[in-house]
Order: sequence, then structure tokens, then C-alpha cells
Amino acid sequence: MSDKESPFVTLLQEQINHEFTAQQQYVALAVWFDARDLPQLAGFYYRQAVEERNHAMMMVKYLLDRDIPPRIPGFGNIRNDFGEPTELVALALAQEETVTRQIEALFKAARDGGDFLGEQFMLWFLKEQVEEVASMQTLLTICERAGTDYFKIEDFVARETGSEPADPSAPAVAGGAL
Repeated sequence: MSDKESPFVTLLQEQINHEFTAQQQYVALAVWFDARDLPQLAGFYYRQAVEERNHAMMMVKYLLDRDIPPRIPGFGNIRNDFGEPTELVALALAQEETVTRQIEALFKAARDGGDFLGEQFMLWFLKEQVEEVASMQTLLTICERAGTDYFKIEDFVARETGSEPADPSAPAVAGGAL
């Protein structure tokens, strides 16, 4: 079996779809917050959407660099109907937990297949998922504590989140990071 047909490459092609779908789901969350005049939460999820797009494009770049043609997929189903902020953050946390399991499976497939380059590539994503899950779990806890006082959530997001400097250890992004 060639590298182009390995279980790792198959899963990585699928993960590109998952990352783009996560991007669109985060856009839907951001728009929901934006429509309710919650700009800090909207901005947080708009930034998350860009981050997911960049993750997908890192995977595209990796495949291109390995001379494996990437497949650019359509998006999966996106949820748009919510009642209150805790629902959105809980969905984001569940999404990040799912992505963590997917990244772990990718790492395992690379290791099991003796694909040392693939294994090394996935290390950054494992670290990233620890941060993503922790961030969403903290935000969910804040939402639960704030109850219906959405401005407490907005204050937390304004105070505790924002753009971080670029991670120099991050994989290259096809077309450049946004």
C-alpha cells in the first residue's frame, strides 16, 4: 500500500471535511451571538471559525507537500437553532471533544502505519486540542454560572480571550494563515 492510500491519509482527507464543517458551525454560532448584540461572544466564535479553516488548510498543505492530492469537500450539517448561550457553548465543547478523538485516531493510524512524518505532523494538533477543549469547558462553566446575565459572559470573554500570537511551531497553512 502506498502512502497515498494509507489509513492515515484516508483519515486525514476526512479530517479536512471535519475541520471545514467545524469552521461553518463556528460561523453559525458567531452569527447567532452577533444577531443578539453579544459582540464579544460573536468575535470569539468568528476567530474560532478562522482557526478551524486554518487547521483544514494546514492539512491541505501537508498533503500537497507529500505529493498527495487533497480532496476539498462540501460541508456537513450545520445547526443554527439555539435558545440560549449555554447551548451554543455546549455544542462547541462537544465538537472539540469529537475533534480530539479524530486527531487521536489520526495519530494512532500514522503510528500504526509506521508513518513517522504523519505522526510528527499530528503532534501539534494533539497539543492544540488540549487547549481547545479546556477553553470551551471554561467558557461553558462561565455560561452556567452567569445564567441569564449574558453581560457577565461578555465581560469574561472580553477580559480572558482574544487573539494570541501566532504559534511558530504550527504547521504551514496552504495559501497562508488568515
